[in-house]
Amino acid sequence: MPEQLILIRSGATDYDLQGRIRGTLDIPLSAAGAADAERIGAALADRGLDAIYAASSSCAAETGRIVAAACGLPLRRIARLRNLDQGLWQGMLIDDIRRKQPRLHRQWRENPWAVAAPEGELVEEACERVATALEKLVRRHAAGRVAIVVPPPLDRIVGWVVAGEPLDDLWNNGPDRPNPVELPVASQWRPATRPRQPQAL
Repeated sequence: MPEQLILIRSGATDYDLQGRIRGTLDIPLSAAGAADAERIGAALADRGLDAIYAASSSCAAETGRIVAAACGLPLRRIARLRNLDQGLWQGMLIDDIRRKQPRLHRQWRENPWAVAAPEGELVEEACERVATALEKLVRRHAAGRVAIVVPPPLDRIVGWVVAGEPLDDLWNNGPDRPNPVELPVASQWRPATRPRQPQAL
């Protein structure tokens, strides 16, 4: 399996810049997102990557194509790496949910394992799906460094599955200018798991 997984958060879309919940809605990169993808590609061009994969969303695929071109590699897609389905919240402004449903917003921010959007996907379900996809990916590569491009908040879920990193606030996309994160892959790696939590509200 690869010694290292380079986690790349896809460039921003207009929804991200507006503070909307994107979920599985297929929104292309904004101009700023494309510029970030080019910056990341230039930073990784001489890092000796062996392969680059991208999630199924347009923004991840566009980011992946830009980075892969800079690195002289083909882009491979992984259908199971679709973003967290946030149900009826998709397309809504985060500020509107914060104002109209403050208790639910606070629960989601403080313990994303415990709640899900109405008609949305539980974090545990997304982790299981991502773990299955990543297990296949790491078996495909006996060694080397592999990059994977995913949209937020799927980047946090991948970080949890691979390295047990905390999920934190899944509505906070983090720094305005995303940077690649290096995740070591243990020789006997097994995806992080968590007991199933209560069903969606």
